[in-house]
Amino acid sequence: MCLPMIMCWALIRRCTGALVAKQAAEVDVLTGGKFRLGVGLGWNAVEYQALSKDFGDRGRRMSEQVTLLRRLWTEQSVTFAGSYETVTGAGLSPLPVQRPIPVWFGARSRPAYIRTGQLGDGWFPQVPPGPRLEDARAIIGQAAEAGRDPARIGMEGSVRWGQDHADGLAADIGGWQAAGASHVTINTMGARLGGADARIAALTAAADALGLRR
Repeated sequence: MCLPMIMCWALIRRCTGALVAKQAAEVDVLTGGKFRLGVGLGWNAVEYQALSKDFGDRGRRMSEQVTLLRRLWTEQSVTFAGSYETVTGAGLSPLPVQRPIPVWFGARSRPAYIRTGQLGDGWFPQVPPGPRLEDARAIIGQAAEAGRDPARIGMEGSVRWGQDHADGLAADIGGWQAAGASHVTINTMGARLGGADARIAALTAAADALGLRR
């Protein structure tokens, strides 16, 4: 069964590592340890300009923040002096259930694939199954640091919901399963489903088509 996940692309850009760590820990406690933190850099330099942040060093800043997050999730008191973040004798209360919380990376470039291999518990490909995905996985595997098994880095594929698409989901998801995905998201964005009730109905139909409901 897939763990629930809240996407926090914006948080990693707009907040300090300590604030993100606290927010994520609270969600992890509320979900009983069923939480993954998704992180990504974004592509829009204007967002960084508006926040008085350097667009060019965002990858290095994220790597440092992830290191800090994991310390804050696992240690009672943390002192950290990095290039972008400074924490002196701080800790979270309560600590999360998962220590540390899994961190999954959005990745669509070689530097992002390398970060995933070095730091990620999992990743979200931005390409479909095929040669480009295999190339990305090869970079992630080569970048995996000593002691890390690339096969244990999760991968979450994505399939789009279309009108009367429930019957086709099995084939689409099967493609991701064959490619080695550990998780799959059914994306209802752009499907013109309307409000939350219609989206829930679509996902219910998908679960029925896939035989996931009990």
